[in-house]
Amino acid sequence: MEQITKRFMNWASILEDNTRAQAQTTSEMPFIHPHLALMPDAHLGKGATVGSVIPTLGAIIPAAVGVDIGCGMIAVRTQYAAGHLPGDRRTLRESIEAAVPLSAGKYNRAVTREHTRERLDTLTAQAEELGFDPGTYAANWELQLGTLGSGNHFIEVSLDEDDRVWLFLHSGSRGVGNKIAQHHIKVAQDYCARHSVTLPDRDLAYLVEATAEFDRYVTELAWAQRFAYENRAEMMDRVATCFEDWIGSPVVREQEVNCHHNYTLRENHFGKDVWLSRKGAISAREGEWGLIPGSMGTRSYVVQGKGNRLALCSAPHGAGRELSRTAARKKFTRDQLREAMTGIEYRDTDAFLDEIPAAYKDIDVVMEDAADLVEIRHTLRQIVNVKGD
Repeated sequence: MEQITKRFMNWASILEDNTRAQAQTTSEMPFIHPHLALMPDAHLGKGATVGSVIPTLGAIIPAAVGVDIGCGMIAVRTQYAAGHLPGDRRTLRESIEAAVPLSAGKYNRAVTREHTRERLDTLTAQAEELGFDPGTYAANWELQLGTLGSGNHFIEVSLDEDDRVWLFLHSGSRGVGNKIAQHHIKVAQDYCARHSVTLPDRDLAYLVEATAEFDRYVTELAWAQRFAYENRAEMMDRVATCFEDWIGSPVVREQEVNCHHNYTLRENHFGKDVWLSRKGAISAREGEWGLIPGSMGTRSYVVQGKGNRLALCSAPHGAGRELSRTAARKKFTRDQLREAMTGIEYRDTDAFLDEIPAAYKDIDVVMEDAADLVEIRHTLRQIVNVKGD
């Protein structure tokens, strides 16, 4: 750990100058308490740095939560081992691609399972209780439940160090969460402009506690976080069904972990109740289970937190980008992607060039940097990868 200032603690050994500068700017906002904690996978973000943990007193910066509210991971350890698996993994990949809508703008056009309806009813009831209509942001929000999205979102079948089979996926609150986030980032900017607040970056605009704007954001944020949680659970049910059909017998869920890495909660740190925003970071309280994925061709980790107080009981959320998507597309070829994905069943397409493992930080370095934040319990290697374009 490197203490850069009294209000800026850094765990990243791979840190670009502009990322460091951006995080330091955020750490100097007047309501930060006690300090900003920068995780090992940090990289440049919109307003606030991806991989930052931002505790605030009496205010929240919507861009410090991010536009994919509630984005996170879910993993299930099954009772199966590598020796139980059929040889044709392509069949499994294609069945998952058929069961879970992939890519931006792809939706569920019909509710086909009872648990899907139950989750939608739960989300509708929560919205009504909160006095909030998600349809004002996305009329088709119900069709978005159980959809993956694109970019770095993925579904994987993996093996751990004992060759046990895990089902693993990454997604968030989809289009409805994005629209909620974009709306409140704009509301915060308007609020600061009306109150003549000078900002070092327009995307660090904030909302002040005990105002109508703040209360509405917290309300809608909580709903979007629940949507993201249920979205992952819904997709995992569908993936498990595909796996059961492929292997010919039911899945027993021996362990399940479902955690956010873009969210805000009320927490107590260094003697004060703060709004803790984790933008690309997971909660890592002592003994708490968490998930840290690598890129689409590298290892992922199931971890338990060490409760590091200086890190605000947090840990990294993944490998973190080292190259922009545009730079990765210019630098790498499809043959290089194929080489990186050797031994993994995936859809062979140019669409994933910007997700090539070499566009990300070395996950081994990230995990070394996180040694005082988490304990590694399981190391996973992919055998099937599903992504949206």
